[in-house]
Order: sequence, then C-alpha cells, then structure tokens
Amino acid sequence: MKHVLLVLAFAVSVAAPPCVARASAADKKMTALDLIALAHRDPARLRPALVTAFTEEAIKNGKAVLGRGEHFIWAVESATRPTLLLDEHPGPLMRKIPGSHTWYAIGTYAVGTSHAFAYRIAGKPFGGSVNVPAYGPDSYLKPGVPMGTVSEKLVHTSKIYDGLRSNYWIYVPAQYNPSTPAALMVYQDGQTYFPRDDDHIRALDTIDNLTYEHKIPVMISVFVSPGDITQAPESPFYKEMDERVKKMPGLGPGGRPRMPQNIVRSVEYDTVSDRYARFLRDELIPEVATKYNIRKDGYSRGISGHSSGGIAAFNVAWQQPDQFSRVLSWIGSFMPLQPEPDYGGQAFPAKIQRDAKRNIRVWLQDGAEDQRTWPLQSLNMANSLKLGGYDFHFSYGIGTHDHAQGSSELPASLIWLWRDYDPNKTEQVYEMEAAEKAKPLFRVRVYNRDHGPTS
Repeated sequence: MKHVLLVLAFAVSVAAPPCVARASAADKKMTALDLIALAHRDPARLRPALVTAFTEEAIKNGKAVLGRGEHFIWAVESATRPTLLLDEHPGPLMRKIPGSHTWYAIGTYAVGTSHAFAYRIAGKPFGGSVNVPAYGPDSYLKPGVPMGTVSEKLVHTSKIYDGLRSNYWIYVPAQYNPSTPAALMVYQDGQTYFPRDDDHIRALDTIDNLTYEHKIPVMISVFVSPGDITQAPESPFYKEMDERVKKMPGLGPGGRPRMPQNIVRSVEYDTVSDRYARFLRDELIPEVATKYNIRKDGYSRGISGHSSGGIAAFNVAWQQPDQFSRVLSWIGSFMPLQPEPDYGGQAFPAKIQRDAKRNIRVWLQDGAEDQRTWPLQSLNMANSLKLGGYDFHFSYGIGTHDHAQGSSELPASLIWLWRDYDPNKTEQVYEMEAAEKAKPLFRVRVYNRDHGPTS
C-alpha cells in the first residue's frame, strides 16, 4: 500500500478558517485537518495543539494519531528521530517541532478500512496501534443531505426475560413516509452508536448519506442495549442470573457478589437458542411497530452487532430467517461463552455445515489480532458459509477486538447487504456471488510464534 507524504500545496485545501488561524493553538481541540494546516503554516506552534488534541501521555506512549478521511497526523516523543511504519511499510519522514523532543508526520491512509502504525526508535519497536479507522466520504454527512431524527431513550420491560428492562432508541431517516412501510435494521449494543459528532462508528451520518443516495432503502433503525434485571429481584430470570454469578470463579469468600451487567448481556447474546430472537419478534419490534410503519417480511429486515452482539445478530437470523435475512457481524464471539447445554457460538460452524441451509445473506468481519481464538473461529465460520453455498462476505483485517475496521467499512457493508433490494418484493433466494465461488477456502499460516509484529 502506498503512503504519501503531503506537500505544502495541500495546506491550501485544508487551511483553517480565519477564526482558527487567529486563535491560540492551545485554545481548543483541533481536528486533524486543523492540525495539518497548522503544521504547514507554523510548526513552532504545533506542540500545544497536539497536547490538547492527544494528551501528553498519548504522545509519550506513541499512541497519538488523528485523521479525517484519508489525511492523518501522527505525533510521538523521542530524543532521536523515530521511524514511522504504516501497515508495516515505511511511512512519511517524521519532523521535529522546534525546541522540543516531539516529532510529527503527515500522511495518508486508504479509506474504507482500518490500518496499523508503529514506530522504531533507536532500532527498537515502540508504540503504535492496529486499530486506526480511515473513514471514507460516505461516513461523513455530505452537503445537502438531510439528517434523520433519533428518539429519546425508550425502555422495554420483557416477559420472555421475566422483567428484564432494555433501553432502546429509534432512528428515523428524513425520507420516511408513514404511508409507506419501511425496511428495518436492528443493532445490538445500541448505546455504542451515539453520538453523531465523534469518530467512533459514524453510523448516523452513514445511514443518512446512503439513504439519500438510494444505496440502501428507507429503513427504521432500532438501537437496543443489553437489558438490566436488577430491578426485578423476584423474577425467575433474576434468580437464574444470580445463581450464575455465585458460581463464577475467582470471586473469593465473603459477601454476595454484585451481578455484573456483562453476565446478562452474554446470556442474551451468546446463548444459541431462539429466546433472544423471540424477544425481538414478539416484544420489541411490535412495540416499535406501534410507532412506525415497518415491513414484516424478513427480506426487508437486517440485524447487526459486534462481539457478543455479532453472534447474537447471526443467531437471530439463523433461528428466524423469515424475520431477518441480512446479517452484519463485527468481531463476532463465536465462542463457548455459555454453560451447558447451550455452550455458545462455537457450535455455529458445525451447524452451518450440518443443518438445513438458511436463506440469509451475511457480512462477517474480524481481525488477525482479535483475542484468544476468535480469529480462527471467524475463519471457520467463513469457510463453513462458503462450503454451504451461502451469500456471504468475509472481511479479515489486522486489528484486535475493536470497532475500527467494522465502523470504517460500515458504508460498504450496508451497501453490500442491501444490494439489489427491490421494495416491490417480499422475498429473494440468496445465492453466492460468482466472484466468491471462484475463490478458494480461507487458509492460515502461523506467523507470531518465532517472528511477527512483537519480535
């Protein structure tokens, strides 16, 4: 991959507005383009702006990076000139800020995926990250694109989960017409998709852009969070969770342990059964449908999630393909995270190859540095889908258990999932793409035992 050092002429296109140029560099947290413009205009004033944007700790630890679109700036503290590596290839030359030991570089990444960077200082590896998202134009709200509206926080109390209270939000695009039934997309861990003005996932800007440009249908998006059972201490589900907490290893003697929220989340998301699918079908979606006109066919419904939410998205479609036929799974936890008899998502590769084929379309994503054996399970999932003749796409990057790759690919994944959608239809038989049919199975090579990024 080619990485380009920006020349002085670039400063014309990203020059800070007059109000920024007149203000002190340390007065406010600058954007990446502000910092790049300041570096070209007056590098001697750059350091306080970098500290405000990144913090001293991030610069000293070699973790400081900020981008907008393809344009990025890096900063690090070093007594000698560091060498910057981008995706394991030589990056742009680092420049020293006068009167300091702070070095910076300006360069580019290809957009629409995530990237890595690292330093070598005095011949030794230092700092860096393998989770740097580079967002493309579809991830930033474009001029003239109307914004949708997000509801206030809503709360649903479940009967299927015996008193579980789940927060959720409904996002309605500007193009929604109550007289026309809209498609539906449900996102697990819904609280993570806000706010609009940060570089975490950029879901709302993406949805607005793609809807306006007719790259995805007009759809109601439901962002639902894992539930809270602590307010229903007499419910059977609370007692079930309480027993699981008591059996957790390493809690130590004395006192009753507090019920961790991630226990409930894992039971909802990681359990391979139809319980969570029924929760959506029979409880949450009918509640949303009292407010908005939503299509009932699975052809017009998609579901997404990351980590345990990623296996939950796949499980819901697997259990009820008539309700959801489009799956977006980031860093899915296809692992044995539940006790007997429903160990968890590690069963799915075998189920895909053994059980009757489901009519679903699936985008999977994972990174080579994901935790424990997550990457191998994702590869196993991809190969099982391929052997089963599924319409699937597997995006395998370099990152850890992180949102960076999935969020930077969100426009591409939504477009792929909803390609060839026809609102006049209520069903479609999904077929593997010809390009995928021509490709071999995924294979792996052990690279990190005797050599690799940690050596």
